[in-house]
Amino acid sequence: MKHEEKQQQKIIFVTGKGGVGKSIFALALAQKYSQGQKVLLVELGLHSFYSDFLGVSVEYQPTPLSKNLDIALWSGAECLKEYALHLLKAESLYKLFFENRISRALIDVAPALSELAILGKATSGIRQVGPELSYDVIIVDAYATGHFMALLRAPRGMNESIQFGPMAEQTRTILKTIRDPQICEYAIVTLPEELPAVEAEELHQALVSEVGLNARIYCNKVWPQAEILKLKKESGTAGVRVSDAEMNFVQELESLVERQQVWIQYLKQRDSNMKLIPMVFSSEPRQIVTEVGKSLL
Repeated sequence: MKHEEKQQQKIIFVTGKGGVGKSIFALALAQKYSQGQKVLLVELGLHSFYSDFLGVSVEYQPTPLSKNLDIALWSGAECLKEYALHLLKAESLYKLFFENRISRALIDVAPALSELAILGKATSGIRQVGPELSYDVIIVDAYATGHFMALLRAPRGMNESIQFGPMAEQTRTILKTIRDPQICEYAIVTLPEELPAVEAEELHQALVSEVGLNARIYCNKVWPQAEILKLKKESGTAGVRVSDAEMNFVQELESLVERQQVWIQYLKQRDSNMKLIPMVFSSEPRQIVTEVGKSLL
C-alpha cells in the first residue's frame, strides 16, 4: 500500500455502556463499509463475542469473515509482543527483555502500556510503524465507556511521564492520530433509557475534552412509534373486539414509546444528528445484523 493510500485509512472506534448492542452495531457497520472497501473488524479483550454470536473462530491474526471483511481479536499483551518483536527483530531478544520477572511485574503495575500497545497497533498503518495493516477501514469494537476512556487517556498519560526518546515520540504520534478527524471517528451506541442515555451524554462530553472530537451517537432498539400508534388506533376501532390483556399491552407499549421519546430528545440536545436504530424482532444473529445495517445506509 502506498503512502498516499495509507493517509486515507479510516479508523472508527465503537463504544457505549455494556449491554446496549455495540458489538452488533460494529459488525453491521463493518459489513456496510465492506461493500466497497477492505475492512478489518477488531475486538478488544481476551474473549470473542463474535466467536459465540456467529460461531466462527476469531484470533489475533485477521481471518476472513466475508467478502472484503476480516476479523481479529486483540489483547494488550499480544499487541505489545508484536510491536516489541518488530523492533527487536528476534524472539530470543523479546524473551530476554520482556519475558522475565521484572518486566512482567512492570507491565502488571503499568496497565497503560497495554492500552498504549492497542492504540499503537490500531494506528500503526497510518503512522507507518510496525507490521502493515492493509485495510481501508479499521472498525474497533472497543471497551465499554469507562475502560474506553482509560484507553484513550493512556498515550497522553505516558507522554506526560516520558517526554524524550522513542517512547515519547510514539505516544505523540498516537495522540496526533486519534485526535485527527480525517482519520479517526468515534461512535457511541446507547439505548433510549435513563442510565445508558446519561452515560452516553457524559461520554460524548468526555471525548470532546479528551480528543477534541464530536462523537456520533447511535440510539439502538428504538420501538417503532408509528406501529404502536397503528395498534392503538386499531384497538379503538368500532366493531373490533379487543381483550383487556391486549388493550393493556397496547397501553404499555404506548407508555414505553413515550419514555423512549423523552430520552431520545435528551440525547439530541448533545447530538442533533443522532441516528436512530429500530428495534429488531429476530433471534437469528445474521438477520439482526442485517436489519441493524439497513438503518446505517
